[in-house]
Amino acid sequence: MRRLVQAGAAIALLLGAPALAKPLKLVVLGDSLSAGYGLKAGEGFCDQLEKALRADGFDVSVVNSGVSGDTAEDGLARYDWSMPPDADGLILELGANDMLRGNPVPDAKAALAAILDKAKAAHLPALIAGMKAPANLGADYRAAFDAMYPDLAKRVGAPLYPFFLAGVAGDTSLNQGDGMHPNPQGVTVIVKNIAPSVEDLLRGVVRK
Repeated sequence: MRRLVQAGAAIALLLGAPALAKPLKLVVLGDSLSAGYGLKAGEGFCDQLEKALRADGFDVSVVNSGVSGDTAEDGLARYDWSMPPDADGLILELGANDMLRGNPVPDAKAALAAILDKAKAAHLPALIAGMKAPANLGADYRAAFDAMYPDLAKRVGAPLYPFFLAGVAGDTSLNQGDGMHPNPQGVTVIVKNIAPSVEDLLRGVVRK
């Protein structure tokens, strides 16, 4: 009888115990800059970001949904199948290829806005990772492109990290031979700089 009581108590404890919380799932929808172009496993943005966030106490899995060469419209076209249904947050890192190809800013802006609208409709908190246009594209294009990300952030009420390549762009020691894609050390700088913004996003998710 005593053993039956003990067994019953153990079962009751098991049934009443809360399930272990799953790690938060943070998706990075981007291009080659976040996809890890030219880098080995573990060296790319998503891998280094996950490691940094976990070191800061966040139980999170960072999903690499970057595709090299993608424009904003490409990202929009694959959004529905690129975003896991159980995603908890989004980092939107697109637009660099639009800028490099000189694509019309209104087209890129409309595609990014549509992505952010989809995320908002799904109650998915998003962080916009912005980009800056170089001077050789002309003053008018540069002004329009650089204003695109702040405008989007204001429109949808999403936080903005103004320049994904801050501290890395133009530094040959932090970039690969093409001068455009960060090397592992450059990725480390990017992660260090953007991590506080990402952590603010994740704290908002935890508070839901």
